[in-house]
Parts: sequence; C-alpha cells; structure tokens
Amino acid sequence: MAKVQVARVKLQLPGGQATGGPPVGPAIAPHGINLGEFVSRFNERTRNLEGIIVSVVVNVYQNRTFDIVIKSSPASVLLKQAAGIAKGAGLSRRETVGKVTKKQLEEIASAKMKDLGARSLNAAVRMIEGTAKSMGIEVEEGA
Repeated sequence: MAKVQVARVKLQLPGGQATGGPPVGPAIAPHGINLGEFVSRFNERTRNLEGIIVSVVVNVYQNRTFDIVIKSSPASVLLKQAAGIAKGAGLSRRETVGKVTKKQLEEIASAKMKDLGARSLNAAVRMIEGTAKSMGIEVEEGA
C-alpha cells in the first residue's frame, strides 16, 4: 500500500543543532511523529553543516512515519555571509549595508541552482542579485 502524505512542514534550522524546543517542537509535534527521532535524524544528516541555517521539508505520512528533505541555505543567509554582515538594511533602497561581487553571486547561484526555479545560471544570478538589492547589499562588477 502506498504511503499517504498528510502534512508537509517547512522549517529553517541550524545544521546539526536542532532541539525539541521551538521552532521544531510546535511545528512537528501536532502531526504525531516522534520528536526525538526527528531531531536525531536531522542532526546526523546535517552534522557537516554545523551552525549554518538550512531549509528543511518534513513530509509526514498517515502511518506517522516521515522523511526529511534537506535543501540549501536560504539566499539571504548566503548573501549575509558573503557580505560579512549580520542583517540586511531596514530601508533597502536608501541604505547600503554591504557589498558583494558578481563572482560571489555566481557562486551562491550555482550552490542554490537545484533549489531555484531558474532555467540557466544567468537567470539564477539575476534572482540572487534581486535578493541582494532588496537586502540593501550593493553588487560590484569587479571580481
């Protein structure tokens, strides 16, 4: 008999550091899956990404089993790391909080390519560039 999916939970968690508390517990527990098992499986699979925020999709099935899909880090997290800033600008059109190069945008886009809906690397770079601009990060042409 095929598994029947009853829920899909999307989270952003630090790799290798999930705990049973918020935001994991309140998101996962209502679906009746074993919270301790989720935390141990997630931490084991993301041990090499220690402390880096990753996107996670948890598919919950009718028989209370689940699977975990680990996706790449959000573009905003990768852009903040590349620019060396703690957070984006409050007024992105008027305030600049950091700078990244086109080469850094290409690296981020290629890392996120499988999770983006872009048809080409150039389109993915433009998506990431838009995110950078909305965060108040200036894009430099130099390498």
